[in-house]
Amino acid sequence: MGVGPYEGGGRSGPGRGHNGEVSSTGQKTTNAARREIKSEGELPPRERLVRAASRLFYYEGVRAIGVERLIAEAGVTKATFYRHFASKDNLVVAYLLTKDAYYRQVAEPLAAGHPPAEAIDLIFEAIAEHARERGFRGSPFLNAAAEYPDADHPVRGLVTSHRDWIRTLFQELLTRLGHADPKSAAGALLMLYDGAMAAGYLDDWSAAHKTLLDAVRLIRSGS
Repeated sequence: MGVGPYEGGGRSGPGRGHNGEVSSTGQKTTNAARREIKSEGELPPRERLVRAASRLFYYEGVRAIGVERLIAEAGVTKATFYRHFASKDNLVVAYLLTKDAYYRQVAEPLAAGHPPAEAIDLIFEAIAEHARERGFRGSPFLNAAAEYPDADHPVRGLVTSHRDWIRTLFQELLTRLGHADPKSAAGALLMLYDGAMAAGYLDDWSAAHKTLLDAVRLIRSGS
């Protein structure tokens, strides 16, 4: 989905990046890297913690990262950490809220700015682009859900809320399209969405891309 929703460690293709300037080989220039370090160090402590969590939780897993590591990465004190977050789980929720906001910022303008069939295709094209980014490790929501087996936990509640939003967005687009069964088709598109996130991490995405888009068009056409 454009540039990745990972604060700090993600990337786009060669020559592009979302953390500052990069060289033609995709590496940050020394000056750009220094400016980023300086600018991140000047951020409010809460934002530094959320950015650190975004990097560490996404790339290494939630359970693998302790509070001491987060404090060191963000450059804050333990007292500052607990001033902003009562527990690590509260920071996990804050991390996922930034990811939810990112996906909404990508998908909702596509849904609002294009005819429904085109909007659906563009959303999945954005997923395909997102999955090709270096450092992509699948859906941050599904990854987090795998580490929180209790369905009543607030983290799982946020994962459910995010997936409900996606399902509703698809259902609204399919209704506008005049689909005969928009509710069922939206559920099928959500399954493709989840599967695309997993395949983007596990499979050769160049081979899976056409299969994904063919399946999307088949579902939205009602065939």
